[in-house]
Amino acid sequence: MPIFQYAALDAQGVEIKDEIEALGQKEAVSKIRNMGYFPTRVRERGVGKKAGAKAAAKPKRKRGSGGKVKVKFITQFARQLSTLQDAGLPILRSLRILEEQQKSGTFKKVIGYVADDIEGGSTLSEAMARYPKTFDRLFTGMVAAGETGGVLDLILSRVADFMEKAQKLKSRVKSAMVYPIVVLTAAFGILLALMKYVIPQFKAVLEEMVSGELNRITTTVLGVSNWIATQYGWAVIIGIPFAIMFLLRIVRKVRTGRYILDSIKLKLPVMGQLTNKVSVTRWTRTLGTLIGAGVPILDALTVTRDTAGNEVFSNMLNNVHNSIRQGDTFADPLRQSKTVDLIVSNMVAVGEETGDLDKMLLKVADNFDEQVDVLVASLMSMLEPIMIIFLGGIVMVIVMAVFLPMIQVITSLGAQ
Repeated sequence: MPIFQYAALDAQGVEIKDEIEALGQKEAVSKIRNMGYFPTRVRERGVGKKAGAKAAAKPKRKRGSGGKVKVKFITQFARQLSTLQDAGLPILRSLRILEEQQKSGTFKKVIGYVADDIEGGSTLSEAMARYPKTFDRLFTGMVAAGETGGVLDLILSRVADFMEKAQKLKSRVKSAMVYPIVVLTAAFGILLALMKYVIPQFKAVLEEMVSGELNRITTTVLGVSNWIATQYGWAVIIGIPFAIMFLLRIVRKVRTGRYILDSIKLKLPVMGQLTNKVSVTRWTRTLGTLIGAGVPILDALTVTRDTAGNEVFSNMLNNVHNSIRQGDTFADPLRQSKTVDLIVSNMVAVGEETGDLDKMLLKVADNFDEQVDVLVASLMSMLEPIMIIFLGGIVMVIVMAVFLPMIQVITSLGAQ
């Protein structure tokens, strides 16, 4: 029968290292828990050394630095690896199978690197942590928790569920923004073409038609048209959005700058409410998933803080982390921050009292997820009439600028 070497903590938190006989890793973990210990590392004796010798015997694969991979591929990988682990396949064989299934590219190479590292004696979480561009801290943290608790298949399934829900939320918000951006871009492109090529043609005609001074609207439109057509105003207008994006990117490199921009974003009408709900959904689902996976709350808060996506909420979670470390509850500093709605802090308080904090956090995430859907729908219904009125107003000004001089001429001729 295989012998497993393990490290575990007893009821007093003292580390114990020993060996145990078991048919497989899951049975070894179960036996260790039945002894009243909490396993932190379980590995079959001699596997690391054999793997290390095997890795040394074969030529080393040329390593790359990894790279970013689409979320849908990582989600699919987590789901498939969970299925293979649940079927009882060794982790190394599972990774080799998934490596073969991948099309040639960055992700195929990274999976191969991870498999090589495991063959050399590393754990799955340690191997994945070497490629942070592909597997973020949330992913590797949950995998480490799954390895420690001997429930890697369940944890990988939870990771896949989390990533799918997070991606759906992100896609909904993005799709809501695509329509107005495309419409406004097209409209401004048409208006720019009118001001550059069409309006200048009317200038000489209008000046000949009207003997006196042109009205203020016409003068302003002709002046703007002249600036766009002859003084590179069109380049300035096109360059302004890119300049703003470049400036924002520079500002966001500094933590203070990120905090100011995120604070402003949260105070914007309608959009601020949407940003708030999306941020709450993100950090509650992340934290709830980590705690449910068995990650200690302080470690879970650290990961959640670093992946919150909003500096205001990151700062709030950092304060919560410090308060808990000093012996405080979760709900009190959350309530004092006044960053989240009372319903969030109240549900967190209930979760702490009942011992179901992870479930309560996930309920908050699901609840706010539904609110995001409603808010996105109402935002879209508001944006359409606002864009129509705004663009209609611009067109009306241009039409008035062209036709007012004509009306002025016709009126003067009629008076004669």
